[in-house]
Amino acid sequence: MKSSKVKYNKKRNTAFIYEALVREVTACILKEDHSRKSTIVGLLKKYFHSNSILDQDLQCYQSLYHNQNLDRTISDKIIKEAKLQSKLLDNKLLFKTQTALIHDLNKQVGPAIYNTYVPNYKDLATIAQIFSPKTSPKNRVILESEIVERMAASETGASDDLPIDKVVYETFVNKFNTKYETELLGSQQALLSRYISSFADNALELKIYLNEELKRLKEILVTASQLSEFKDDAIMEDKRSKLLQVLERYSHTSIDETVLLTVMKTQALVEEIQNGNHD
Repeated sequence: MKSSKVKYNKKRNTAFIYEALVREVTACILKEDHSRKSTIVGLLKKYFHSNSILDQDLQCYQSLYHNQNLDRTISDKIIKEAKLQSKLLDNKLLFKTQTALIHDLNKQVGPAIYNTYVPNYKDLATIAQIFSPKTSPKNRVILESEIVERMAASETGASDDLPIDKVVYETFVNKFNTKYETELLGSQQALLSRYISSFADNALELKIYLNEELKRLKEILVTASQLSEFKDDAIMEDKRSKLLQVLERYSHTSIDETVLLTVMKTQALVEEIQNGNHD
């Protein structure tokens, strides 16, 4: 049984706007459009920073489309809690902030952003109707049942559980593979995924992951000084030492494409060291 369609303004669907902006940032990276990327990242930081009204609204949405492979009881409880948290939001402030964001998007990014392809758009529209007080009780129950079914389904083909368009991600990966004539390692894929999808939280998740990864890489490079390939080759040892200094600086610097690329190349070097291939 299908629910009746209810018209709504997708410009005020917080999760849709967020997902569209993240994907547009990714597209800008692929096109090397740094100016547009900076503009969109600025808007994400301005409107979706931690505990902002849009961030709170987004979390209500994400609790219903990020959770997968759950039993019905847990799914029902999550939906109930998400509806409660949504209802507790300051609706006047939410509407005012959305209006400001729409104005900035129209002026700085362009109305085409609303036509961005978002794979889970139908789910986001369904969730918006669940949260809407204008939805009838009958339709709300039907819509909630649809979401429960989706939450019970297991996610397949996801990249480290990150909200990123698989097609765009693979395009970025293929571009890297073509340029450097190599396939990405698992560690490189994990780093790249977080880089692409972490613009909205001021790169907090990426910074945490990168700090852990830098620590791992530095430990391996320090240990590598005892290998004959480095002990018996002054040039190789000098490069190893300088690379360590660079990685040390990265622990205290902002993360951009240059930093990302250097770390990814270091990950490849470390993989060669661990596999005993230092040619």
